[in-house]
Amino acid sequence: MNPKLIGNLLVSAQFGALAVLALQAWDAWQPAASHAPAWLLLLFVSGMVGLWALSANRLGNFNIHPTPHPQGQLVVHGPYRWIRHPMYTAVLLFGAALAILAASSVAWPLWCLLLAVLLAKALLEERWMAQKHPAYPAYRARTRRFLPYLL
Repeated sequence: MNPKLIGNLLVSAQFGALAVLALQAWDAWQPAASHAPAWLLLLFVSGMVGLWALSANRLGNFNIHPTPHPQGQLVVHGPYRWIRHPMYTAVLLFGAALAILAASSVAWPLWCLLLAVLLAKALLEERWMAQKHPAYPAYRARTRRFLPYLL
């Protein structure tokens, strides 16, 4: 299968899951909700991780698709020092915030779908990064995929 097509399908699934979670969270949002501190904390941490990852990248190196940029460079500083996919981590934290806020029977299954999509993207990206960057296998061996020291 064509790598660009695979990337497009995975990105579409990622944004589709996030859109449904956002719609459910929107419907459930109440300013005085008792669960507000948890979802607000996840939202804040998600934003900080995402901004840190973006600041560690140089312009033009970031790609929403799992295929590496043709002129892209391997980034191993900032949050990439510990995890290979900090932007995916930020998206998962954002999705968890939405799932907490939505508090519906489909919110957490949607979040699990999001996790599966991002895991598929990460696995493809790692395979293609190893082909493009000779130093990637050693980098992959010393880092975790989404959470430092855990996953």
